[in-house]
Amino acid sequence: MANYKVEIISIQEKDKLMTKLVSKNLIERKAVIHGTCVKFFTDNHQFKDMWEDNFELMPDWIRPHARIFSVSGKSFSVKYEPLSKTVIIVGCSYYGWIKSIALALVADFMEDFTSEHRRYSVHGSFVDVGGRGLAIIGPSGSGKTTLTYGLLLDKKSNFVTDDWFFVRLAANEVLVYSSEKNSYVRGDLAKSWPQYKSKLDGTIRDHNDRAIVDVKRLVGSDRIRADSILKLTVLLTRDKKLPVLSKLSKSQALSFMQKNDFCNPHQLVRSKIKTKQRTEFFGELFTRAPVYLLNTIETPEQSLKRLKTIIAEGV
Repeated sequence: MANYKVEIISIQEKDKLMTKLVSKNLIERKAVIHGTCVKFFTDNHQFKDMWEDNFELMPDWIRPHARIFSVSGKSFSVKYEPLSKTVIIVGCSYYGWIKSIALALVADFMEDFTSEHRRYSVHGSFVDVGGRGLAIIGPSGSGKTTLTYGLLLDKKSNFVTDDWFFVRLAANEVLVYSSEKNSYVRGDLAKSWPQYKSKLDGTIRDHNDRAIVDVKRLVGSDRIRADSILKLTVLLTRDKKLPVLSKLSKSQALSFMQKNDFCNPHQLVRSKIKTKQRTEFFGELFTRAPVYLLNTIETPEQSLKRLKTIIAEGV
C-alpha cells in the first residue's frame, strides 16, 4: 500500500532540480503507455531493466509527453510539476511505486487533455470473458490480484490487466484498454493458487519478492487481450460489518469510491477540479453496467466462487 505524499512544485524549482539531475549521466528510456510517451531517467539498473520489461518501448526520436526521474538518495520524496508533467522521485527502493507513478502520470495527462475521444484511467484489474469484461476495483489489500488470477485459472477467462486500465466512454459501450506489456507479480501468488507455482519458479525477483512476468507464461499467449468491453463492475472491500455480497445503485457505488479515495493511492494531484472530474467519470461508468460489492472476508476460494456466480449472472 502506498504511503507517500506528493509535493507539487513550481516550474522554477523543477528546472533547478533537473539541472542537478542531468549532470548525473542518468540512464534514459522511453515507453509508450496507451499512446502517451513517458521518458524514464534513473541511476538504478534494476529499475531500468524492469521498466524495459514492464512497458512497450518508444523510439528515442519521439518527443515525450511526460517525464519521470528516479534517483538514489538518503530520504524518500516525490515531487511533481504538473504543467510539464514531470515527476522527480528520490530514494525509492520499490519498483512498484515507480511503475504506478508512471501510470498515474499518464492518467493526469489524460485528465488535462481535451479530446473528442477522451480517455480515463482506473486503478483496478480487468478480465475478459468471451469479449465481455469484468472490472475488479478495490482499496489496496482487498484482494484484486488474488481474485484476478483465481479467475484466470478458468480457461474461458482472458487477461487484460491486473493493476490499471484505461477507459473510453463510447456512445453505446465502455471500451477498456490494457496498460502494461508485462505485469509486476507477487512472488507469493502461489500461496492462494498453487497452480501458478511451477510457472513462477525461476523468475528473477526483487527484494520485495516481486517480478516482472510475461503473463503469457502464466495463462498462455492465446488468452491475452489488449482491449475489451465492460459489462460488469465488482467493488471489493474487507469489512466484517457488511454483507458478503450486495448489488449497488449508482449512488452507493459512487459513495464507496469517494470514501475510498477512488481506490487509487497513486494520484499525483488531488484537487477540487480533479475530484469533480473523477466523480463525474465514475458516476457515468456506474450507469453503464451493473455494480456489485464483494466483501472478501472469506477465504480466496469462497470469494472466487461468489465472484463466478456474479459473472454467470451479469457478463
